[in-house]
Amino acid sequence: MRIGEIAAAVGLTTRAIRHYHHLGLLSEPVRRPNGYRSYGLREAIVLARIKRLTELGLGLDEVRDVLADDAGRELTEVLAELDEDLARQEEAIRERRTRLAELLQMSREGLLPGDGPVSPGLAELLTRLWPADSATAAKDLEHLALFDAIAEAGLRERLYETLREVADDPGLTARLRQVYARLDELADAPVDDPRVAPLGEELAGLVPDNILAVLVDGGEDREEARTGPAAKGRARLGTAFGDAFLDDFAPAQAAAVRHMLKLLTGTTQWSP
Repeated sequence: MRIGEIAAAVGLTTRAIRHYHHLGLLSEPVRRPNGYRSYGLREAIVLARIKRLTELGLGLDEVRDVLADDAGRELTEVLAELDEDLARQEEAIRERRTRLAELLQMSREGLLPGDGPVSPGLAELLTRLWPADSATAAKDLEHLALFDAIAEAGLRERLYETLREVADDPGLTARLRQVYARLDELADAPVDDPRVAPLGEELAGLVPDNILAVLVDGGEDREEARTGPAAKGRARLGTAFGDAFLDDFAPAQAAAVRHMLKLLTGTTQWSP
């Protein structure tokens, strides 16, 4: 094959192939009598490996190390590994397309928050817990969408597992909807509104132990979150992000949430 033919076969540009020659990633093939490079199966395999590894996020120096490891291996072994790589990529694409189909359906039904796609765990909970007519619930969905985007997968799943338990309990779900209605009523209230403290207490009684463990200390139980050696200063919400989270609420709403956190954690860091 000439350079244009192998470029088309592996999905690269001739310029990229010449660059790989220049960097030493791809050895110079034999040349025909007319001076043109003549590429074979081995070069095609190397180029396919380079393309796959760069798609996975490896830098060219890292790719060089992988290729050096490949140098002493049988061609059949390299081909088998490349086939496995491609099979994994196909599976990932199938999963992404399935997820996109679910999101498209949810979007058509108006079930996605305005900030866009969310993980399957959160998508499952969207219609089960949050009342569609609550402004505070809509804001909470935005906060969860952000958490969904930045939290590591294990932490997300622990939180959503607990929320699914709430969703499966009709009594808790009804109380949650009532609490959102009471938070909505505080939207224009002053911080010293007499409803703030009782609502904070109601919120504290409603929050499951596991949610506190996830949001405050990433997995510890409630007693450990209150009394453990890292109880102060390590709270996940006790950061600039946590302050921004609270600032997103109206003053009286934020005061109720702060009172809840103070009761749950037993610390004063949530005092106004």
